[in-house]
Amino acid sequence: MSSLHKSRIADFQDVLKEPSIALEKLRELSFSGIPCEGGLRCLCWKILLNYLPLERAAWTSILAKQRELYSQFLREMIIQPGIAKANMGVSREDVTFEDHPLNPSPDSRWNTYFKDNEVLLQIDKDVRRLCPDISFFQRATEYPCLLILDPQNEFETLRKRVEQTTLKSQTVARNRSGVTNMSSPHKNSVPPSLDEYEVLPNGCEAHWEVVERILFIYAKLNPGIAYVQGMNEIVGPLYYTFATDPNSEWKEHAEADTFFCFTNLMAEIRDNFIKSLDDSQCGITYKMEKVYSTLKDKDVELYLKLQEQNIKPQFFAFRWLTLLLSQEFLLPDVIRIWDSLFADDNRFDFLLLVCCAMLILIREQLLEGDFTINMRLLQDYPITDVCQILQKAKELQDSK
Repeated sequence: MSSLHKSRIADFQDVLKEPSIALEKLRELSFSGIPCEGGLRCLCWKILLNYLPLERAAWTSILAKQRELYSQFLREMIIQPGIAKANMGVSREDVTFEDHPLNPSPDSRWNTYFKDNEVLLQIDKDVRRLCPDISFFQRATEYPCLLILDPQNEFETLRKRVEQTTLKSQTVARNRSGVTNMSSPHKNSVPPSLDEYEVLPNGCEAHWEVVERILFIYAKLNPGIAYVQGMNEIVGPLYYTFATDPNSEWKEHAEADTFFCFTNLMAEIRDNFIKSLDDSQCGITYKMEKVYSTLKDKDVELYLKLQEQNIKPQFFAFRWLTLLLSQEFLLPDVIRIWDSLFADDNRFDFLLLVCCAMLILIREQLLEGDFTINMRLLQDYPITDVCQILQKAKELQDSK
C-alpha cells in the first residue's frame, strides 16, 4: 500500500471519527474515490445516501430501528402472505362465493397474490442475470435471512412462489420503454447454462435471492412505480458493496441497509423509470437532451457531427443515464464512478458531465466514423479507464 493511499485512508478516518461529520469535507474526499479498506466505502455511501445522519451518536439507534422495520416488512409482505397462501385451499372456507381465484375485485387477496406474482416473476428473471461477469450473485450468502429460512416456518417463500407459479414473465406489462435492451453487447453474452442457476440446498440462499427480496418489497411499498426492468442494475452494486464489507457486524445487515439506501437513491432517480414523465423537466428525455446541449457548449464540432448522422441521445444516453452507467463498465469501475456521483451534491448534474466526457474522449473516432461505426462505439463504449473519464468530467465541471 502506497504512502499516499495510507494518507487518504487516514484523512477519511479523521473525518468519520468526529462526533458530527463534516459533510462537505467528506464529499470532497469521496469525490476522488473512497478506499474500501476498513469498510470506509460502505460507511461513506450510507452517509452520502442519507441513510445515516451526520451525528455519530445517533447511528446505533437509527440502524437498530431501520433494521427492525425491514424485518417487519419481511413479515408483512413475504411471511404472512406466504402463510396465507400455504393455508389457502386447505379448508373449503378459503374459497368462497365472495373471494375465489377468479375474483377480479381489486380487494381480493387472490387477485393481489396473482398480481404480485407477475411482478415477482419479472424480478426473478432479471436478478438471476445480475453481473454475469462475476460469480458473486450466484454464491451463497454468509448471512441467510433466518426469518425466511427458519425450518419451523411452514409458508410459501418467494423461491417457492416462483417455482410453483405457471404464469409467464412475458405477461408483465410494466417493462420500461427501451429498458429491455439495456445490456451492452459484451455484458449480454451470458452462456445459456447461466440462465437457470442451480437452487441451493435448504438453509442456504444465493445473493441474487436477497436482491430479489429487496426489489419485491420495494415494489410492494411503492405501487405507483412497483418494479421496472433496470432497477436490478441499480440495486446490484449497492448490495455487492455492503455484502462485501470487511466489517462482519455491518455485512450481516447488508440486506436491510441496501434496501434503505436503494430506496433513498430511487427517490432521486425514480422519474427516469416513469414513462409518463419522460417529456417533463424531471424526465429522462430532458436529461438526454441536456447531455447534447452540454456537448454543444463544450465541443460544437462533435455535436454537429452526431446531429448530421442523426445519432439521437436516446440511442445510447438513455441507458447511460437511467442505469447510472452500471452497464457500461465492470462492477469495480461502476463502484468507483458511484463514489464520485454520490459525493457530488448535484450528483446527477455531474452524471450528465460524465456522459459528455465519454463522448469527448472518443471524439476523434466519432468524427472519423460513419453511423454504423459510431453506434457501435456508443453501444459498447471502448474506454475502460474510468479515472480518465472522471478527470475529464471534472475538467468540464470546472470550466463552466
